[in-house]
Amino acid sequence: MSPLTDSLERALDSHNLTLKEWRELIQRLLDYGVLCRDDSQVEAELYDRFERIEALVDDYLSLMGVRLQHDTRFQFVRLIPPGARVPGIEDESDEPFNGGFRTRLNQAEIALVLILRAEYDKAVREGVIDEQGCATLSLEAVALASKNLLQRSLPEAVAERRQLFRRLRQLRLIHYAQEADLEQTDSWIKVRPLIVNLVNNEWLDNLKQDIEAEAPTEGEGGEAEPEGASIFSGEWT
Repeated sequence: MSPLTDSLERALDSHNLTLKEWRELIQRLLDYGVLCRDDSQVEAELYDRFERIEALVDDYLSLMGVRLQHDTRFQFVRLIPPGARVPGIEDESDEPFNGGFRTRLNQAEIALVLILRAEYDKAVREGVIDEQGCATLSLEAVALASKNLLQRSLPEAVAERRQLFRRLRQLRLIHYAQEADLEQTDSWIKVRPLIVNLVNNEWLDNLKQDIEAEAPTEGEGGEAEPEGASIFSGEWT
């Protein structure tokens, strides 16, 4: 047994946790990049476990230059890679980071994220946010906002629409009961407060300016597409 493992096991023992339970938590964090307590029973258990040893997890991840964002009010925790810029959180370094933790969103995903952030802000202004900080939107409202704000439609093919919304659910930005519901315009989804940390106000201001000028920024195929958008568990860089 290595000195590091031995030291870790002693620290875990003081919290009545095993090395196996530690690995489950760390592997889930590195795999998903985010934990939301209200997402499932599994994530609730892992989130509670994280809270018991938050300092230990933070120390461990900091060795790799990875930081934590822990929102105790809405009970979620996210990993932030080196060099990432997150709204409301100052970066420790401007060094570039192009490693494997980051994945890129495609054009349709970027567009939907922008729409959901704009609609979330609208819900906040109208005071229709629930106790978990979520905004409940109908698919019809999302589709209409997409038309009005970005002049584009949601995918008509069921498989494409499911894949689009599944990707955002994996990032814990939205929640819905069943994928079959995505086929009905009167179905509802919940937009989580993590969306605020994904899209900063600068993107929204640019979007509003385009709308006011009636000249949306054109990307490939004449559709709006922000340049240089990348994501690691939900942050623009």
